Amino acid sequence: MLKDLFGKNYVTVKTRDKKEKQVKKDVMPDNRLWTKCKSCNEIIFNKKLTENLMVCPKCDYHFRLPAGERIKITLDEGSFKEFATNIYSVDPLQFPDYQEKLHKAREKTGLNEAIVTGEGTVGGFPVIVGVMDFYFMGGSMGSVVGEKIFLAIERSIESKKPLLLFSTAGGARMQEGMFSLMQMAKTSAAVKRLHQQGVLFISIMTDPTSGGVTASFASLADLILAEKGALIAFAGPRVIKQTISADLPKFFQRAEFLLEHGMLDRVVNRRHLRDELVKILSIHQTGVKSNVK
Repeated sequence: MLKDLFGKNYVTVKTRDKKEKQVKKDVMPDNRLWTKCKSCNEIIFNKKLTENLMVCPKCDYHFRLPAGERIKITLDEGSFKEFATNIYSVDPLQFPDYQEKLHKAREKTGLNEAIVTGEGTVGGFPVIVGVMDFYFMGGSMGSVVGEKIFLAIERSIESKKPLLLFSTAGGARMQEGMFSLMQMAKTSAAVKRLHQQGVLFISIMTDPTSGGVTASFASLADLILAEKGALIAFAGPRVIKQTISADLPKFFQRAEFLLEHGMLDRVVNRRHLRDELVKILSIHQTGVKSNVK
């Protein structure tokens, strides 16, 4: 592989007539120090991007966050205590390479599954929280994800603590077939019990939230928030466009589009999301004192 002085790699590709040619592939000059915004192409110093909560300072593009970082910027420091850590996915259908993919996902993310559940405080107010991670097999919802959400809801009912669920998913996990699809009904039924007990449930949709997650618990909350620009869908825009053979409206299935059409309660910039949650919790938790002075 050749390399020029401007940080562009030349890679060898095969053309249709099976001949080889050299083409340029754009790369960052040093991805340890800089990141290129996927929306406006701004080159951002990584330290500045981190300080801005992984939001582009030029165009407000929201980069995806792993579960650990989401917890870190949302919950009060040192308050988070994880539960349901000893539940692991099995291979009920003996799907080819599923165990290998699970192993790679665990190594890549350091997580057991595509969701982390626990309890802690936000602005001093106690909460039960679940945070999905798109980097674990695309945040797909399998049996264990559904079970952990169910357990979080059960704990929320028992403790009367509000439930916060951050969703990001590509849909149901195909390697588990109907076992995965059943989680839609399971989590929806659990949410109904939560509502019957009068416990506050806040759903926060992040980019992307799609498939069975959108069609179940993520859309059944008392308050549904979304991060700016998040893709929220059942079937993605490319699938819909190919199906109906028609152009789609601008920003179709983005958070702002859904807010305009009554599917969300509010679209919030990530930099203001924690403050928004504290405000909501302070309004709804009558008689519960915050630790914030």
